[in-house]
Amino acid sequence: MAFVIGKNCIKCKYTDCVEVCPVDCFYEGENFLVINPLECIDCALCETECPANAIFPEDEVPEDQLEFIELNAKLAEKWANNNITEKKDPLPDADKWNGVAEKIKFLEE
Repeated sequence: MAFVIGKNCIKCKYTDCVEVCPVDCFYEGENFLVINPLECIDCALCETECPANAIFPEDEVPEDQLEFIELNAKLAEKWANNNITEKKDPLPDADKWNGVAEKIKFLEE
C-alpha cells in the first residue's frame, strides 16, 4: 500500500511533505505533486506535513478522488525525471486555491 496525493494539491503544490520523505518518492509537475506507489514505503510521515490535507493512505482515499490512485502512478512514471527531494516555495496563489472544489480540470499533466 502507498500514500496518494489528491486533488487539493492541484494549483497549491506545497512541498512540506517532500522534506520528510525518507525514500524520496515524490515527483512534480507544473502544478501538482505525486507519490510513486512503487517507491512509497507507507511510513505516513508525509500525510501530517501536508498543509492542504491532500495526502491519504491508499485505502482511505475519498470516494470522489479514487481516480488519483491511478493518476499518481501514471504521472510518477511520466514525471520520472522530476523527482523532488527538497522543500520549495508553494505556487504563488497556493493559499487562494487551497480548498477550492473541482480542481481536477486545472491539473497540468
